Amino acid sequence: MSAPDTPAIRAATALGLAYELRQIERPNSLEDAAAKLGVTPQHLLKTLVVRRAEDDHLLVVVPGDRRLDWPRLRAHLGVSRVSLPDADEARAVTGYERGTITPFGTRVALPVLIDASVVGTGTVTIGAGAHGWSFRVDADALVATLSEQLDAQVVAVT
Repeated sequence: MSAPDTPAIRAATALGLAYELRQIERPNSLEDAAAKLGVTPQHLLKTLVVRRAEDDHLLVVVPGDRRLDWPRLRAHLGVSRVSLPDADEARAVTGYERGTITPFGTRVALPVLIDASVVGTGTVTIGAGAHGWSFRVDADALVATLSEQLDAQVVAVT
């Protein structure tokens, strides 16, 4: 099957990110996806949509084996409350279904936070905007591209 034409793939290419596009059969879990991609869950990055307030969202990129530290995230953002939107709201904001969300090519430009634990981890994968498709990329190159091109911040949030 040929690669899909997703906004994420077009955006990552336009930003100059060096990546290998990978396809796997739709996984049943994070662990299944990591195994199919030949990486550990730590190296499979997930992109979460977080709502600060109505019509105020951001993206948080975290390793698959880690969980958000909600108090730490709230403290960094200077807010008392954040939440995860439902699937419909996440899709409306990003243009992507859950399981395909990525910081590349979102419907509207969103602030991006990258968990500090991603730095220096070698090769990672991150969604490419379609089920079963991901970018295989050097973690530091990903962080540099997101920081330089999308003004992402590296912050300890897990």
